[in-house]
Amino acid sequence: MAEKTEGKSSPFSLSFTSPKCESNLLSSPEKGKAIIAPPTFVISPSGNACRGSEESPWRQLDWSAGRTLVETIRSYEPALGSVPAARVLLVGPVGVGKSSFINSIQSVFYGRVVNRAIVGTSINSSVSFTKQLQSFQLFSSRERDGERMALVLSDMVGLGENNSLTLHDILAVIKGHVPEGHTFSACCPVVSDTPGYVKEPSLAEKVHCVVFVVSAAEISSYSENMKSTFHQLREHISALGVQQVALLTHVDKVCAKPSDVSQVYNGSLLKQEMLKAGALLGMPLSSMVPVKNYSEELELEPHTDTLLLTALEHVLLSVDLYLRDHPDRAASSASASS
Repeated sequence: MAEKTEGKSSPFSLSFTSPKCESNLLSSPEKGKAIIAPPTFVISPSGNACRGSEESPWRQLDWSAGRTLVETIRSYEPALGSVPAARVLLVGPVGVGKSSFINSIQSVFYGRVVNRAIVGTSINSSVSFTKQLQSFQLFSSRERDGERMALVLSDMVGLGENNSLTLHDILAVIKGHVPEGHTFSACCPVVSDTPGYVKEPSLAEKVHCVVFVVSAAEISSYSENMKSTFHQLREHISALGVQQVALLTHVDKVCAKPSDVSQVYNGSLLKQEMLKAGALLGMPLSSMVPVKNYSEELELEPHTDTLLLTALEHVLLSVDLYLRDHPDRAASSASASS
């Protein structure tokens, strides 16, 4: 079932605390490690509507690169040998499609639409259906012997639910302290006595990239309070040195040809919504990528796959940038003493 998007009147507030930020450690990248090449995004003048292929796209994308992207991501290895998998955390308002994005990515590698992350709607549309920290190890195919990919996507309670999520808890997740399956509650913040609390997380247990997810169909509905929340979140996450990317979901709903997502870069409609998203999040256009999740379909569509894979490639590039600047101090110490 498709997730509902947040309405205009949905209240939201975070309880902000100021935990100590981790210092940044710079290092040279390891030799011999492959890195995901950045997707080619070229901005050019646009028209006034998403009308069709007769308009020059304002961002260039190779729509035939889906199969190549699948193989590139399947063989991806993080930039540091001490980190077996990229850990990516999805953060965003209630109902924007965080769980659906996880399902859509896994669907591409399974070869058909699947639903690993449970998707649904609550009776109250401002209340998140997801209640816990849930991490999904992706697999390279639906075969029983399908290998695990070097990628873990984590989902958590959506922003917008009152008295459930605090800045302190979000940062605790990013720092790797929060155990899998933890249920968030403002009255019970994550502390060292929390069952399963990871006191000294390794780099492999920390989040390497935070992906902010917002809906293209709801950009104008987000309140100033939500905008302030995003900016404060980004400020604290940036203080940790963690890379950040933004996904714009439901892009088919802001295009004059919703049935053909290959036209999303033709005309200015999507670009206008992405600029609004940039103002909402305080992020440049180059940090944002559009996606269309699978919600009603049973079979895959090549252009939808390409959008999803291009977004994931962009995320993995950000992961490697983080890993190259934040080596595992424990692994480095062990290597130096041997």
